[in-house]
Amino acid sequence: MTNPPQSRPGDPEPGHHPPRRDEDLAALLTRLLAQAPGRTQKELAVEAGISYPTLNAWVNRTRGTSRIEPEKLRAMVAAFRRWGVRTTPKEFFEAAGRPVPGPSEDEREARLLKLYRQLPEARQRALLKDAEAMLQVSRIV
Repeated sequence: MTNPPQSRPGDPEPGHHPPRRDEDLAALLTRLLAQAPGRTQKELAVEAGISYPTLNAWVNRTRGTSRIEPEKLRAMVAAFRRWGVRTTPKEFFEAAGRPVPGPSEDEREARLLKLYRQLPEARQRALLKDAEAMLQVSRIV
């Protein structure tokens, strides 16, 4: 008589499909929708605040994903999580071919906003330009 294999740390939970490293956004969305029985692309679009034609174009690979707003990727993650599907923002950003942003902490964001509000208007505009340039560089690298 043999014993069943023991699970080890890092093993996927039963019924949870591990992310695939070579998965693009279309494949990720298809896989996660399959893990949400009865849910549709239209429901995901509504839940995530994305137009259905746009979401459908991503799934059918007729529209690129490199310019998707980070908030839309996070909104899809949140929708799947509400449906009981395990996923992460990292999984979505990687699948969309985007750099994975660092963790967002309320305290850090509040500090940045406080500093921004103390700057004269010309410095605020300069800070925004710098931040946009940093974002562009991070997309290239």
